[in-house]
Order: sequence, then C-alpha cells, then structure tokens
Amino acid sequence: MNYFLNINKNLLSYSLVILILISIFGFNFLISFLGNILLLLFLIPLLLLLIAFLGFNYYKSKLNQCSKCGAISFGLSNTCANCGSKIENISKENEVYKQPSESTIEVEAEEIK
Repeated sequence: MNYFLNINKNLLSYSLVILILISIFGFNFLISFLGNILLLLFLIPLLLLLIAFLGFNYYKSKLNQCSKCGAISFGLSNTCANCGSKIENISKENEVYKQPSESTIEVEAEEIK
C-alpha cells in the first residue's frame, strides 16, 4: 500500500483537489472552469496572430523604396544606402491619386534576329 501511494502521489493529490472543488462549488463550476481554460488555449494563438499581423502591417508602412535604383529601406535615413540619392517619403494616400500611366511600365517588344 505504501508503494502505491509513493508512485501515485500526484494522481492522488489532483483527485482530492478535484473532489474538494466539486463538493464546494459544484460540478457545473468545474465544467465551466475547464471550458474557459480550453477557450483560452484556442484564443491565445489567435491573439498572437492578430498582434503579428498588426506589427507586420506597421513595419510594412514604414518601408520606403528608392525611386532611382529601387532599393528598399526601412525609412530611418533620408538617403539610399545603395545609390546615395535622396529618398522621398511616399505615403500610401498619394498612390490612390496617381494616374494609371504613372504606375505602369511601358515595355516595347522587339524581334530578335
């Protein structure tokens, strides 16, 4: 008997705690408590994904692209690290008012002989 108690001390402890909780608060409390823990286990990853998505969009809005060479910088400096030209802060609102011809690249096809 003593050997059985030494091996299953944790199981015995947890079962006594559960029996005491059921007797004091009732079975409904235990089911609600376990349901809330399971709900948190599902909602915490969703919350972390939402925080990662918001952080990604924040850092994406801070990126600037050099108009001369096309290098991408984080926006901490006003000059391009690749070619040295001045980087202008281009806001996303100005892209709405651009004409389509300003945004597209004209490509002329030539026949190779």
